[in-house]
Amino acid sequence: MSDNVIFGFGAMRLDLEDENNPSSINFDDFTEMIDYYMNQGFNYFDTSYAYHEGASEEGLKLGLVERYPRESFKIADKIPTWLLKSEEDNEKYVNIMLERLGIDYFDLLLIHNINEAFFKIAENCKSFDYIKKAKEEGVACKIGISYHDKSKLLKEILEKYGDIIDVVQLQLNYLDWESNLTESRKNYEICEKYGIDVVVMEPIKGGTLFNLPDNIKEKFKNNNMSLVEAALRFAGSPKNVKVVLSGMGNIEQMKENCEVFKPFKPLNEEESRFVLEISNEIKELIAIDCSYCGYCLKECPIGIPIPDYFELYNSEKMFSLPSLHAIYGTTSATNPPASECSECESCMEICTQKLNIPDLLKDVVDCFENSGK
Repeated sequence: MSDNVIFGFGAMRLDLEDENNPSSINFDDFTEMIDYYMNQGFNYFDTSYAYHEGASEEGLKLGLVERYPRESFKIADKIPTWLLKSEEDNEKYVNIMLERLGIDYFDLLLIHNINEAFFKIAENCKSFDYIKKAKEEGVACKIGISYHDKSKLLKEILEKYGDIIDVVQLQLNYLDWESNLTESRKNYEICEKYGIDVVVMEPIKGGTLFNLPDNIKEKFKNNNMSLVEAALRFAGSPKNVKVVLSGMGNIEQMKENCEVFKPFKPLNEEESRFVLEISNEIKELIAIDCSYCGYCLKECPIGIPIPDYFELYNSEKMFSLPSLHAIYGTTSATNPPASECSECESCMEICTQKLNIPDLLKDVVDCFENSGK
């Protein structure tokens, strides 16, 4: 059991001025969250070249780097693997990241979103050699990968590169712990076997583990745990977990998350058993296993707001509210509807959950576009 887990600020789901513009971060809100977080004694910030189309890094420069001493905080950033075309691109994007942030080194530098397809890109572009060199030259204090695939590939990667990798960032939450799709437990156990530190992402699964039916909320209440507390404490309990990231969008979420880590208490065996039992109930309610990361949005040539439609679909299957159909109508009036999917499958390669997005969009169409016909 881990008891000195760091609480990390994931800067990827920030409040926006314009919900249709991912780069339109509300910098006043972001700065308020940074100040509150730092004042609570936390200092670990996670960003990426891709988050908020670069505005996440730029926002951290304005709200953090230019306002606090460099030694008072840590920054983890990620090389955009899917954009790499050559070996030289590693340094090209890292220089952009450093400039956006206004820093000259990373506390942690990761190769982003490693899966079967992107691992090949990273090897072809010698990204592992690059991050090793970056650490040797002081551009990064620690190095590793952000991982989104099954345990078989992770074992292969650590067999080959485990001697240089300090950290693996894993999707880990109680809903995915025994998942055959994400294999959270198996991936974690491989990291533990190789002595690799783990940084947890998606502990609340993009908000899924917060937006649950009342009867499940009541069960957590009866066990004296909030939904957020249960998710974060589960994610931080394995002994090799060093950081638990949470992507918070407002100051209220920030305050609730911080409380869980003051101080952090791992789940005991009884609490862990209860949470995993609840996960089985939740799995029966969630139709589409989406984490709402938004990577698919960058790949869709039509511009379909895929995560929004999946969230509406999941909510409809869970709660069955007439208002959800109205929200779909409003959203599809100003964005391409799900029925405009061309089935090009460009979204599938980057999907962290390995979803067959075109097929699932057909379910969305049946639910919201054909239901009244």
